[in-house]
Amino acid sequence: MTEPTPAPAPASKGSAARQILGMKGASTTSNIWKIRLQLMKPVTWIPLIWGVLCGAAASGHFQWRPQEVLASLACMLMSGPLLAGYTQTLNDFYDRDIDAINEPYRPIPSGAIPLGQVKLQIIVLLLAGLAVAYGLDLWAGHTTPVLLLLALGGSFVSYIYSAPPLKLKQNGWLGNYALGASYIALPWWAGQALFGQLTWTTALLTLAYSLAGLGIAVVNDFKSVEGDRALGLQSLPVAFGIKQASWISAAMIDLFQVAMVVVLIAIGQNLSAVILVLLIIPQITFQDIWLLRDPVAFDVKYQASAQPFLVLGMLVTALAIGHSSLIAGTLVP
Repeated sequence: MTEPTPAPAPASKGSAARQILGMKGASTTSNIWKIRLQLMKPVTWIPLIWGVLCGAAASGHFQWRPQEVLASLACMLMSGPLLAGYTQTLNDFYDRDIDAINEPYRPIPSGAIPLGQVKLQIIVLLLAGLAVAYGLDLWAGHTTPVLLLLALGGSFVSYIYSAPPLKLKQNGWLGNYALGASYIALPWWAGQALFGQLTWTTALLTLAYSLAGLGIAVVNDFKSVEGDRALGLQSLPVAFGIKQASWISAAMIDLFQVAMVVVLIAIGQNLSAVILVLLIIPQITFQDIWLLRDPVAFDVKYQASAQPFLVLGMLVTALAIGHSSLIAGTLVP
């Protein structure tokens, strides 16, 4: 005999805010625009917006002039609300069976929005993001539409990450790296290409930095262990167990930031290297307090406390690259 399901507690202001941001533990709503916003998960836009800022800094050519500020804001709009919104809505569409187990309050499994409207939202966000990318190429005078190609490439990776038959997220390593690169490398490349020239060196460095993003992506998997296991998805917490996956996550985050410290020393940016070390230390502290003790219960607290130091470290690295000689050797015209 099963016990009766308790009635849901009234939504608090906190859970309502989580609903708007698209976070775990959200309340429900009947407002269609809030539902659409929840599908787009605004909380996930922040690292992409920051990545554009880092790319602009790494270009070495950004200046605080009105036209360039507006261009950077348009690039942030493309990377965050439009293309990240497209990615998150697409992911919710293909993850509706998993969400029915892990997060049944989300818009699609709860029936708050018809699937036809979800598909329309995916198309509109994608086309709007590509249109902004092309407009930025025209503004920058690119002979090759770099921003449009990056937007198309990122959108394709987002599709194969979520959709069958490839569904990269079925593989914990490959899927999480695709996610990490999309959140670190792609917006960085967009910001750098918009205001300067994307180089092979910085492209490879940001791909290496994305391995730290892989560690962050693992943190997002802890809340989905039950549904991933039920549907056969091999996320790292499913494949290795929660405890071991938490150590893998911490190691990836720390080791590849330390690798960036080595790179900064190698290019003569010693002060930036010291600052980056000082930003890594509190991340390790919060890993010990939250991530390594109970990543399922404390995933949100860990990310809220540790990630600001990671993204500040990204900016420190970008500024150092912008002031170094590594900008030479262009990847695209």
